[in-house]
Amino acid sequence: MALTIDIKSPEGKKVGDINLPADIFDVQANVPLIHQVVVAQLAAARQGTAKTKNRGEVSGTGKKPFKQKGTGRARQGSVRAPLQRHGGVSHGPVPRKYDQRTPKKMIAAALKGVLSDRQREDRIHCVSNITDAPTTKGAISAVRQFSDRKNVLVVLSRSEDLAWRSLRNADNLHLIVNDQLNAYDILVSDDVVFSESAIREFIAGPAKAAVAVARESEVSLETEKQEVSA
Repeated sequence: MALTIDIKSPEGKKVGDINLPADIFDVQANVPLIHQVVVAQLAAARQGTAKTKNRGEVSGTGKKPFKQKGTGRARQGSVRAPLQRHGGVSHGPVPRKYDQRTPKKMIAAALKGVLSDRQREDRIHCVSNITDAPTTKGAISAVRQFSDRKNVLVVLSRSEDLAWRSLRNADNLHLIVNDQLNAYDILVSDDVVFSESAIREFIAGPAKAAVAVARESEVSLETEKQEVSA
């Protein structure tokens, strides 16, 4: 079984369609699995550098603040105790790693689940070519033709440098390359807009996409050599 979505030009005209494999865009979403993967991704992004000083690390004398008895106050043995002003912090945070082990199969399953959820809601779109020139206005128009919702995720291939430069400063648009697509970025976006080359590379898989990029770079190098020789 395959799903089909339209490929539209930057002007909004249909220029073709593309079949989406059901094993990626039509699977059952496992909500607990997606939650675990997203939590692990957010945890991995934490620096883990929070640190407080305990009573042995703060500055201060070792002298007893006042005598043990006769003052009517609670007994104190150090000005560096947590109860004292400028004293150490008890049970405060220390540098640590928040990384969680997440198998690659779980990450892939979560990604397929959120993509399928967006596809069932008709929130996955495809544009043939976002822009042929570095123009922000035209690139935004090409992406925004599909949706006026606030947050839109734009998926590009690594070879689309003009589109990246045109959209990188646009508000409410998040850019990502197809080989870095993840469940979290899809979940926080209302719509997902693929460029045609990006979605074809994503469906083909990492190995075929790498070959395609290498061929494009070879062609561009040959073109530059011909221009220089001419």
